[in-house]
Amino acid sequence: MSHLLEGNGVGLVREIALASRVQRALERLYRLDRSADVDAFMTHAGHGERETLLVRESGDGALEISLRVPKLGDVASDDDLDAICQIIEGVSHFVYIADRASREREATQLELEVQAEVDKYVVLAESLRDFDETTSRRLRERLYEASTFTHGEGTTLGERYRMANRCARRFTGRLERDYVARARFGELHDELRRFFEMGQGDKLRAA
Repeated sequence: MSHLLEGNGVGLVREIALASRVQRALERLYRLDRSADVDAFMTHAGHGERETLLVRESGDGALEISLRVPKLGDVASDDDLDAICQIIEGVSHFVYIADRASREREATQLELEVQAEVDKYVVLAESLRDFDETTSRRLRERLYEASTFTHGEGTTLGERYRMANRCARRFTGRLERDYVARARFGELHDELRRFFEMGQGDKLRAA
């Protein structure tokens, strides 16, 4: 799949460093064995393109994967936060697909998007110095209530992303109320691991 990885090189140093940290964080939280390093499958997205995970099954049943991510800027800004969130989403997709494939479990596109929306909250919460009910609420507002959508309402992709956003907003709201507000972080991690193991139907019901 070398043609899918064309362009992978020194220009991806900052993006690879972030993606590698995100992969380690997710694998540590969900107690996953690593099957592949995400940096081997990364390339830059084209100008104006958003994060995309390309997955194809080869003739021998192996999965061919390419993760296209936006470039990180040199100065912190809202645009850079958006790029960071896209990289988190892409790594979440990669980790989820790799885990499900290693256990021969299927995963739907909606399932992937719901998990990625939750993982954005998880990864960014871990980066906060003081994480409590107040900072959790601010983070959730930034991620889920101030979000905009590229695809219009009524379209297949638009509805999928909006549903994933709503499910993650409700689920993380419950986490905030039941665990973060009470500083029950061990139980919070247990609940996140249970959610990761769920399929689409159970994820939607949990939300």
